[in-house]
Amino acid sequence: MGPALSTSYWLAALGEPEAVRPPLPGDRDVDVAIVGAGYTGLWTAYYLARADPTLRIAVVEAQYAGFGASGRNGGWCSGLFPVGVGALARRHGREQAVAMHRALAGTVDEVGRAAAAEGIDCSYAKGGTIALARSAVQVRRAEAEAAEAQEYGLDVTLLDAAAAREKCGAAGVLGGTFSPDCASLQPAALVRGLAAAVERRGVAIHEGTRALRLSRGAVVTDHGTVRADVVVRALEGYTAALAGHRRTLAPVYSLMIATEPLPPEVWERIGLARRETFTDHRHLIVYGQRTADDRLAFGGRGAPYHFGSRVRPAYDREPGVFAALRKALTDLFGIDPPIAYRWGGPLGIPRDWMPSVGLADGLAWAGGYVGDGVAAANLAGRTLADLITGTDSERTRLPWTGHRSRAWEPEPLRWLGINAALRGTALRDAWEIARR
Repeated sequence: MGPALSTSYWLAALGEPEAVRPPLPGDRDVDVAIVGAGYTGLWTAYYLARADPTLRIAVVEAQYAGFGASGRNGGWCSGLFPVGVGALARRHGREQAVAMHRALAGTVDEVGRAAAAEGIDCSYAKGGTIALARSAVQVRRAEAEAAEAQEYGLDVTLLDAAAAREKCGAAGVLGGTFSPDCASLQPAALVRGLAAAVERRGVAIHEGTRALRLSRGAVVTDHGTVRADVVVRALEGYTAALAGHRRTLAPVYSLMIATEPLPPEVWERIGLARRETFTDHRHLIVYGQRTADDRLAFGGRGAPYHFGSRVRPAYDREPGVFAALRKALTDLFGIDPPIAYRWGGPLGIPRDWMPSVGLADGLAWAGGYVGDGVAAANLAGRTLADLITGTDSERTRLPWTGHRSRAWEPEPLRWLGINAALRGTALRDAWEIARR
């Protein structure tokens, strides 16, 4: 039997849920209606219910809680932000840039704290993350990243070859960078446990209920209309399916593979003893972790953007990308392990790569995490809870609060531009590998 293709390893490891939540039974009135039962929507519901237990909150979800990126991602709960601290400082000033990055670093701990408080066993292990440098040009990028972090007082350490290999025994390592602000976890276990936690607080989750249109005061679904004082859009890579949002976020696919459990002698060589997450300083992102049951879960970009921002189940499976991921894994660790799972899914990319969270005229939103959403969604949920309840906090003054990215170009310009950028990025990496 070949590797599983139908779902992520994370979801498969949990098995089928005990029961599917019933859809919206018809029209209803609530205080807050949330569209999307992934991390963003569920964390928002969680912190709202904690802040004001009297609020009537309903979450509508087209499939089931955790169906999207929350149940398929790489399991990095990281302080990473798509816009680097230097670039963010040029846009919003030094103080705001540092506050944004430190808020995300602190969120890594908040996710672990909340999971423990709710009894969610998601294999949370805060081992940090290592980015390897495996060529001279990657060493220069590592040096620049560490220097910028030091300039802004962020916790990123430059590693020499020996220190990097001690953490992650990959081939050809010349150095790297290390940040403690990352935890590896089982993402599907987190989202499933979070859904149960919000239900314990009286939040209604209606699965199998597709939102068709959002407007001030109402969510029109295929099972009725939810009328609410505040409507929250929390759809990330599926945002383009909503009427009027085709150009809000571009759904770009990221794919993953997971090996069979590897024997102890292999792990002795690879390391990752504290379950550090790992990547390297190439352009086209790859990411991996050592799972709690000793697999390598490894993913990366490279799948094409599909014309018209289309999202289809068939796009989760790109044989060429899966082959490239396996080749990259072999190149990194000198092994060719059996692959047990292959899967993928869309993530949401704003035109300026700047995630955002906000509330205006009864309509709230959060997303555009560019693949770094496990921690960011928690921070977004806390921020939305503050905005909706009228609570002034440091979170509501972060630079992503109230930010609006301009719309993506219409087709075919969107398709041409995104895929040309993907192809160009891959070619730059190929050129650097050839020089190495």
